[in-house]
Amino acid sequence: MSKHPRPTLRERVKSAILEAAAEVLAARGEQASMSDVAAAAGVARATVYRYFPSRQVLLDELAQLAVEDAAAGLAAAGLDSVPAPEAVERAVRSLVAVGDSFIVLARERVQPEPEQFEAAVAQPLRRLLQRGQESGDIRGDVPASSLADALVSLVVSLLLASPS
Repeated sequence: MSKHPRPTLRERVKSAILEAAAEVLAARGEQASMSDVAAAAGVARATVYRYFPSRQVLLDELAQLAVEDAAAGLAAAGLDSVPAPEAVERAVRSLVAVGDSFIVLARERVQPEPEQFEAAVAQPLRRLLQRGQESGDIRGDVPASSLADALVSLVVSLLLASPS
């Protein structure tokens, strides 16, 4: 028996809709409709609305997913186990891997839960940058919180500029 139970049909449909929504919204922005999301997910528009009663609910769920994916990537990157310069590279790769969800957050100006983003993304990045400042690998004249904000903004800008 598997340690990880197979996702239910409901979970698989929801995941397919979220994946399609991230892709469609990242590519088309505000011009993308819920019908476009449904078509990309291979479900009826009514199914999308059954899972996500409004565009805002869908966007909020994408924001949560982006933060969860970023947190998982940062945790898996082992940032504390390598020197700061390598850890910064790993952090950037982890955030870039979030991809379309981050693009949607930026383009649609969706705000993830502040506490969740703080704990899952901002704190690990600040700790990393503070460690780099203490070791002299990262300039110390700019607060680590400002550097963390700039790093996230840079990743989002890179994703927005990259062709899908």
